[in-house]
Amino acid sequence: MHPLLIALLAGVGFIIAYHTYGRWLGGKIFKLSANAVCPSRSMADGNDYVETSKGVVFGHHFASIAGTGPIVGPAIAIMWGWVPALLWVIFGSIFVGAVHDFGALVVSLRNKGQTVGDISGRVLNRRVRLLFLCILFLALTIVLAIFGLVIASVFRMFPSAIVPCVIQIPIAVGIGSWLNRKGKSITGPSIVALAVMYLTVIYGDVGFLHTLNMAMAGWSSITWVFVLLTYSYVASVLPVWSLLQPRDYINALQLISVLALLVLGILAASFFGGAPVGGGDVRPVLAMAAPALNPNPVGAPAMFPFLFITIACGAISGFHCLVSSGTTSKQLKSEPDARFVGYGAMLTEGFLATLVILACGAGVGLGIAGDGGTLLSGSEAWGHLYADWNASSSLGNKIGAFVTGSANFLTALGLPSGVAIALMGVFVASFAGTTLDTACRLQRYIVQELANTVAPNADGGLDLLAWLRGKHGATIFAVGTAFILAAVPPTGLEWSLANAGKGGMILWPVFGATNQLLGGLSFLVVMFYLWRRAVPIWFLVGPMILLLILPAWAMTLQAFIGENSWLANENWLLVGIAIITMALEAWMVVEAIQLFPKVKGIVEENAVQPIEA
Repeated sequence: MHPLLIALLAGVGFIIAYHTYGRWLGGKIFKLSANAVCPSRSMADGNDYVETSKGVVFGHHFASIAGTGPIVGPAIAIMWGWVPALLWVIFGSIFVGAVHDFGALVVSLRNKGQTVGDISGRVLNRRVRLLFLCILFLALTIVLAIFGLVIASVFRMFPSAIVPCVIQIPIAVGIGSWLNRKGKSITGPSIVALAVMYLTVIYGDVGFLHTLNMAMAGWSSITWVFVLLTYSYVASVLPVWSLLQPRDYINALQLISVLALLVLGILAASFFGGAPVGGGDVRPVLAMAAPALNPNPVGAPAMFPFLFITIACGAISGFHCLVSSGTTSKQLKSEPDARFVGYGAMLTEGFLATLVILACGAGVGLGIAGDGGTLLSGSEAWGHLYADWNASSSLGNKIGAFVTGSANFLTALGLPSGVAIALMGVFVASFAGTTLDTACRLQRYIVQELANTVAPNADGGLDLLAWLRGKHGATIFAVGTAFILAAVPPTGLEWSLANAGKGGMILWPVFGATNQLLGGLSFLVVMFYLWRRAVPIWFLVGPMILLLILPAWAMTLQAFIGENSWLANENWLLVGIAIITMALEAWMVVEAIQLFPKVKGIVEENAVQPIEA
């Protein structure tokens, strides 16, 4: 199938799904009401609970969920063939991921903006709440520890992206402060800010700025982790309107503009071919260079179940339930906006993942540099990048494949190669940064909820739990634990400045399965919320079972089966985490099975009552 036809069919399919299945969920299942008073108004505090227009919240929500996940996952999974990757992205987004994000957002909206972990204590029981919060804390600690390394890696590969990404921060603070005083629309200033940022992409790597980029690109990983976690601390404790909202909105505009450029690039390459390679006049033909199906790549695990773990963001990601119920639910000013933000943002991310598949499956075929400076194109270029799973699945290779492939689309439009690569590098680094600062804020909420769970009445003095209930104490604990993990060198490496900062890689192998398991547990909470209100749940059962079984299956294979398993390699830390994680999952599922037949139509004790305007 031609790449242009794939892009058009996917885009039309997502639009139809939003106006049919999404509308049915909002109207018939969740019964969204314009008269309901959202937490942003009933609990307004000017810091976390801030009533905000749906366009701005969409920007925050989308930028937070669309980090490097919808790029790296599809870019790796295409090794099994572009057809299975594409099918999981499209159908997973529509029937699993968007339902998950939408459901978590609505349930949180109706529970004072609390996270799904906190809500589980009421709709299931207090034991489940504690177990759920522990899993959330582990997952977010890994995200915070690893994303500093991700951003550092992107900056080393694409130094020209550093200055544009840094300039975003003061621009966002300026917009946030101006709007807070003037109370006007954020759209105009953000478009101006986006234009300024694009100017820095074009001119941000010349003269002194080039020297500055190269100097910062040479920073050690631990230096970047420290700088980025410090920034995340500041972003987490500041009011959402001052930095988080305007920065994410700028990034959302950036994403939409880049998506439009990529579609135009695919269109141009389809009719005119890619940019001439090697100084000639011949324009390479755009076609899928990746195989449609490749069930046994060299060194790869089994496609089933690992395809569904490898592609998380872009189809379904448990991390999204934290964004939906952690920050987004505290900002929406109207319940009907939840469909646009919760369901619509996930479909947009699915379209991004579709373009990633096209960039890695067809864009790289327009021409890449091979060994010794040779120019490769077509299936030969794809095979060069995807010859072996162990070599090809690294973070640098996959981000590089996406940036190179998408830059080839942009050069087909006539953009200079250097500008195209810088633009895509800024794109990747910006979204990794928004995921990092949002994850820090979410971890702050989880730490506070855990402190309230352990000692709900702790207050005053030097009591540690009382300190953790405050935003500064909880945030310091969040970034501190992440920094300690990041500072530990990966297994087998000595303590040194060069190895410090990579400690997140120690636990990274468990994140994929843990993240998807989190999605299944989030579905469990949403299902019990609806079940207690005698609302149909049939549409949740399949996705929930899928996300409870597949991650456990994948983790079992990783931990115990085969000569490359964690057990065979005596990686006792990962084996222990796998056992604990699966035991927690089994415990929660058993609790749910026992409770399920007893609570249909019985609203939970101490349920939050909706407020009508």
